[in-house]
Amino acid sequence: MTSRERHIGEVILKSDNISLSFGGVKALTDVSFDVREHEVRAIIGPNGAGKSSMLNVINGVYTPQHGRITFRAADGKQLSFEQMSSHAAAEMGIARTFQSLALFKGMSVLDNIMTGRNLKMRSNILLQAVRIGPALDEELRHRTFVEHIIDFLEIQAYRKTPVGRLPYGLQKRVDLGRALAMEPRLLLLDEPMAGMNVEEKEDMCRFILDVNDEFGTTIVLIEHDMGVVMDISDRVVVLDYGRKIGDGTPDEVRANQEVIDAYLGVAH
Repeated sequence: MTSRERHIGEVILKSDNISLSFGGVKALTDVSFDVREHEVRAIIGPNGAGKSSMLNVINGVYTPQHGRITFRAADGKQLSFEQMSSHAAAEMGIARTFQSLALFKGMSVLDNIMTGRNLKMRSNILLQAVRIGPALDEELRHRTFVEHIIDFLEIQAYRKTPVGRLPYGLQKRVDLGRALAMEPRLLLLDEPMAGMNVEEKEDMCRFILDVNDEFGTTIVLIEHDMGVVMDISDRVVVLDYGRKIGDGTPDEVRANQEVIDAYLGVAH
């Protein structure tokens, strides 16, 4: 048993019988699974299996036709939603990164990560613009927090560099930093290692585990690299054509014949 497994707590999120369709196309059909506090929970499956759609339901981008999401708030209350808004999800502590980077390429690393603090800002827009009095004090506090994230992600040398000038792997790290700036209780990562070389993947794996261990952040990730999934995940849910076909520890999923037939193949 690893130290991460010893710290896994109660269920923080439940997906109950989620079904999602776009016209006549069924993206998800009756999908149920849970996520426990402090764990790394992977969602895997072939292209088109419904993985990103599931994340979009959790953080309110999509509204399912059937089913509900239950989230345990910081005060322990169970909040149940048939329709979740993205703003409400963010306020409750659910942050998200996307497959396609949506960074502000002309802005610096520091300023990009600062945008993740927007929900934490209490000063009105006018005071923020003129940067006086309490607004200036508040901005300095948020900048101090962001500088800690920059140190944590080891991108101090690029803090004032426009993001568009950075290599792809570092841009993904900035994207992670912006999500961390929201201080999420639940972090949704959509293919955080897509397009990376081996060294960049190793770095990102280390940061994901450090976020999980040091910040205590619960993580749900989509990833196609099965070596990564099996190494860093506590539990894995497998989707195929929008249906759940497997759920368990990496070893249990690896031995599941339906998963092998649909996705892993005999070589795994």
